[in-house]
Amino acid sequence: MSSQDYKILVFTDGSSLGNPGPGGYGILIKTSDGSLEKQFSKGFRKTTNNRMELLAVVDALKKIKNKEIPVEIYTDSKYVSEAINKGWINKWIKERFRKTKNTDLWKEFLKISKDFDFSIHWIKGHNKHRENEICDKLAVRAAKSDNLSIDEGFENKENDKPTLF
Repeated sequence: MSSQDYKILVFTDGSSLGNPGPGGYGILIKTSDGSLEKQFSKGFRKTTNNRMELLAVVDALKKIKNKEIPVEIYTDSKYVSEAINKGWINKWIKERFRKTKNTDLWKEFLKISKDFDFSIHWIKGHNKHRENEICDKLAVRAAKSDNLSIDEGFENKENDKPTLF
């Protein structure tokens, strides 16, 4: 494999037990040459599925130290993948996030993702995709854990009010 083929592969999934309800995310990050693979998860006491799907992508990017390596992100969330790939996010920016949910996380995504050469791909969930199945299990386990964090962005709805960006 040539160095230009070397990539970081990110797989993410979010879960919410009730919507809203306890939730969590699962992340699997690996190198395209298979030399490294790490898993992460975190649970929250009250959140939504879409927030967990998006937060998984945001937190995955935060964990990547070398921003020079291309990143391929795989998610089973059409909300996340289509917002980016179909340009919904550009409309939301233009409208100053006036009618957009999860504004706090979308702004954080924009701030972090600008430093990466990344692409995002939608994969069908619950379809025996190894990495997606791992992320799903991590997300559900995190949502059911006894050690749940507070999703400040959900519990403080001020984040969904229009801003001047």
